Amino acid sequence: MSLVVCLMGARAQSLLVVNQGDATVSVIDPQTGKQVATIEEHTPGVHGHEIAVSADGKTAFLPIYGSVGVGKPGIDGHEMLVLDLPSRRIIDHVEFGHGVRPHMPLLDEASGMLYVTTELDKTVTVIDPKTHRIVGTIPTGAEQSHMLILSHDGKTGYTANVGPGSVSVLDMRERKTLAVIPVAAEVQRIAISNDDKWVFTSDPKQPRMAVIDTSTHKVAKWIELPGMGYGAKPTTDGKWLLVAIPAAGKVAVVDLATMTVKNTVEVPLAPQEVVIRPDQKVAYVSCNTSGKVAAINLTTWKTDLIAAGPLADGMIWVPSRKGQPVR
Repeated sequence: MSLVVCLMGARAQSLLVVNQGDATVSVIDPQTGKQVATIEEHTPGVHGHEIAVSADGKTAFLPIYGSVGVGKPGIDGHEMLVLDLPSRRIIDHVEFGHGVRPHMPLLDEASGMLYVTTELDKTVTVIDPKTHRIVGTIPTGAEQSHMLILSHDGKTGYTANVGPGSVSVLDMRERKTLAVIPVAAEVQRIAISNDDKWVFTSDPKQPRMAVIDTSTHKVAKWIELPGMGYGAKPTTDGKWLLVAIPAAGKVAVVDLATMTVKNTVEVPLAPQEVVIRPDQKVAYVSCNTSGKVAAINLTTWKTDLIAAGPLADGMIWVPSRKGQPVR
């Protein structure tokens, strides 16, 4: 995955994308659509996939996953980098003590904790982002708990367990597994509706997306897609769900009122992750094989391309040093 970080000044807006291909952090100004700097990960043979940013926009957290994709044999990552964004330097390392393939970091504003999926341990690790110390773990009850999403109050977590094809429901405060929901032969990525009623995860074997009812912990329905889906994100108004369709080089636009695809937008091949800009005017989509980020105008559905790094993947938007990061 590729990491793109956009940081222009003390209060600059920023787009953070992770670049797998050269293990760097690209610094991109989304207003000009230009990469202005890169940050080296300095982790030979392994690289990061996803990133989180502190609420003040000063610190980024980059787990180093390993050398390969989920479920494949290779080198297992065992650490997370702490980056100072103003100076664009690595300032600390969080050591997990053994290979855990740390992957998805999420900062929870309510609890103040940083959560990181540590899939080889079948856990989510809890880290104090101020001290950079591990303070606990949450069992997921499943292998390959790769991606994590939180309810908007931070009390409930959901992991996409890729190989088992399930979703784990986690009590983030009590640090325990509430349920493991069978979904499909495999699953990929995960998203949650703005009202927390639905959790979405793609079936990488069939062109469809599962819609999980969070009140019953069961798959309530399926959304038919124009190809196998991947990352997804609802728009800020809750009207649309944007779903990356990697093999087709498209983003499907799902009407959440009817749970049907209403539009598709062409992007470069292998779209991965979707980030909605807080003003709801633009959706950013990392496009892996081209090393580009597609900026989709959410009114006209026209697309501009931003050059990132090779194998661009995980992204996060930081509106300003005073704003809240938006994934």
